[in-house]
Amino acid sequence: MKGHVRKRGSKWVFVIDVGRDEKTGKRIRKWFSGFNTKKEAEKAMAQKIHELNMGTYVEPSKLTLGDYLYQWLENYAKVNTAPRTYEGYEMIIKKHIIPSLGHITLDNLKPLHIQRYYSDKLSHGRTDGTGGLSAQTVLHHHRVLKEALEQAVKWQLIVRNVADAVEPPRPKKVQMVTLNKQEISKLLETAKDSPFFPIIFTAIYTGMRRGEILGLRWRDINFHNRVISVRQTLQAVKGKGLIFKEPKNGKERTVSIPDSLIDLLKKQKIKQNENKLRFGPAYNDFDLVFAQPNGNPFQPSELSRGFNKIIKKAEITPIRFHDLRHTHATLLLEQGVHPKIVSERLGHSSINITLDTYSHVLPNMQEEAANKFDDLIKKSKI
Repeated sequence: MKGHVRKRGSKWVFVIDVGRDEKTGKRIRKWFSGFNTKKEAEKAMAQKIHELNMGTYVEPSKLTLGDYLYQWLENYAKVNTAPRTYEGYEMIIKKHIIPSLGHITLDNLKPLHIQRYYSDKLSHGRTDGTGGLSAQTVLHHHRVLKEALEQAVKWQLIVRNVADAVEPPRPKKVQMVTLNKQEISKLLETAKDSPFFPIIFTAIYTGMRRGEILGLRWRDINFHNRVISVRQTLQAVKGKGLIFKEPKNGKERTVSIPDSLIDLLKKQKIKQNENKLRFGPAYNDFDLVFAQPNGNPFQPSELSRGFNKIIKKAEITPIRFHDLRHTHATLLLEQGVHPKIVSERLGHSSINITLDTYSHVLPNMQEEAANKFDDLIKKSKI
């Protein structure tokens, strides 16, 4: 396969002879233009010849990034991601990426385009016009765009993923907020007459996620073995309402539960049976442990709003419902529970996630371990 370089006006171009058309017998040539120097054109020509010889050359496409992202959402993301994840991807792509970069053809998309996009979003990216997006949010944009372009490479629409050459913003690590033992007692005392009390109690004692607790069924509780099996989660999805799906990471896990939680769950069962008798055929039985009086699931947003009111009334450290999960893990680690056990209770995909998330607890554990070792050696000398 041969090629040659020539100058056209102020720019350099090159042409590659790729053989003859089987039907007409005419020579087929591919032209590439827009190079500032002869050396630049020669280097690009050598690369294209190599790609043609290796079979990795992709014909330049007139497909725009916007058109491609619509296809990726429909043919890949909708099929391969959870509904809530897809909803987030769709929002990022349709409200942010496409309006800014959608007009650029895939083969003309450059790292600089993406880098400028990140800078613009950081300075004035909010759709309500009130300022820029956080570094964490723009980093999520980067991950979505990178994943989409990676699929474009696999579909042979582009040769390489230009997002690999872009530096996304680095978010500042947010300090975790948790409750101490005294605040937990005050929270439970304040919440005792709330319909959300059993849910809050369960979150504190298990570290389960909000959706996992709202999706918990009676069949998932083994009172004899004193364990909860986390098999599904409840989510609110735009356009679909409430749906049940498999837990995060797609893995079932078991969580051992103490006597105090077992007693609470048994009382919850008695109360629910009373509601079933009261509502009769009108009771919607989803087998849910925590449900409205008529059996319908709680809206996750309703739980969060109710929890926020309880926190305010209790006059304790303002936290989100999800921070009860962090509180559970932090207190376990502070009591010397092995991080591997904590990781299993939380359902993390690896212990590294647990160690990274709760690194603020580890220095104290190190100090305690050093003191215990010192005591051990001192006792052996007596």
